[in-house]
Amino acid sequence: MGGFDGLYNLPLPGGADLGDRPYRVTAQFRDVLDLVPQAAVKVNDVTVGKVERIQLTEDGRTADVTVAVNGDVKLPASALARLRQSSLLGEKYVELAKPKEPGADTGTLVDGAVIPVGRTNRNPEVEEVFGALSLLLNGGGVQQLRDISRELAAAFEGNETQLKSLLSTMDKFVTQLDQNKDSLTKALDGMNRLNTVLAGRTGQIDKAITDLGPGLQVFHEQRESMVAMLAALDKMGKVAVETVQRSKDDFVADLKALQPILHRLVEAGQNLPQSLEILFTYPFPDAALNAIKGDYLNTYLTLHVQNPGPEAPKAAPKPDKAAKPVLPLPPVDGVPVIGTGTR
Repeated sequence: MGGFDGLYNLPLPGGADLGDRPYRVTAQFRDVLDLVPQAAVKVNDVTVGKVERIQLTEDGRTADVTVAVNGDVKLPASALARLRQSSLLGEKYVELAKPKEPGADTGTLVDGAVIPVGRTNRNPEVEEVFGALSLLLNGGGVQQLRDISRELAAAFEGNETQLKSLLSTMDKFVTQLDQNKDSLTKALDGMNRLNTVLAGRTGQIDKAITDLGPGLQVFHEQRESMVAMLAALDKMGKVAVETVQRSKDDFVADLKALQPILHRLVEAGQNLPQSLEILFTYPFPDAALNAIKGDYLNTYLTLHVQNPGPEAPKAAPKPDKAAKPVLPLPPVDGVPVIGTGTR
């Protein structure tokens, strides 16, 4: 036998037309104020459903409001739910609306869907507005505004020129920032990429810092030696400077003495390298090498023979065993050549 839960479960006359196939959606609100069951559900100020149930969640921080919507009403899956009031002292109702962000109204709101707290809100109550106005008027914000105005007037009095210069400087500064906003954006993007790279190499950076400790300890232990080395380098630098200063006159004199020799070398021009070519090919210069063909060297001899008269015969000399055989020379242009040839 069913029980009676109160007048809230009774259907109201002239209520919303839910049609044959209504679907139910749960909206989560942080505060439902005095919203009651059977309240209207509207889309674009048209009643399309009603509130069926209001219950507190398990954590006690939000309230689940179950609404029934006419099945012919199509809403995106990312629909918003707002708690509205029909007039200044009128009844509360739930408004369902499409998101304002472009491209966010995708999908379809189906039966059993949940609209989370992030997509719900409510209008301020009349009591809240009057309470804030009372706090502002009764020695609150108005008094503070008067104090601020008085202090600003005292600060600006007599400093009009400085304030004008400050405003002009601020205007130039803001203008330059606006002109360089692309560069600033690129710099910030570069810093963001650098931070991303550094975040991905945290282990390597930690290892580098850890390994750097022993090196710093060695450097600390060798501090006196490093200081002594730097002092020695300073002393050596002073000696070098003094040496250069004392020898600069002699060095300049040596350069002046070299000047005539350098002038003569310049005047020699190409004669010097050409003479060096002949020196390294002596006794056969480059021009003479073109006359030697193959692996023979011809020597031409002209003999002038004169008969001195009869003489006593002499013994024939013994042949020299070490002498090389005489080879006949080939004729030149058909004319026999008198001479000897050697290989």
